[in-house]
Amino acid sequence: MTFRRVVALAGVAFYVFLWVLAANGVTNLIAPLVVPLVLVVLIWAGLALNRFIGIAPHRPKFPRDEDEDQDEG
Repeated sequence: MTFRRVVALAGVAFYVFLWVLAANGVTNLIAPLVVPLVLVVLIWAGLALNRFIGIAPHRPKFPRDEDEDQDEG
């Protein structure tokens, strides 16, 4: 496993652990734990709506600075 997957898995495991704590009586954790779920649902719904409408995702095009291309010296 790569480091990125290990960190993602550890983060998900910690998030689930916090939900287990919230289910067992630590009620002040519920509101902060709902916020990431709501954000994920909103982002997912927005992307699904874009696909439904037919808006294709695109990469942003940044103008190149000509000064960065030249070597100094």
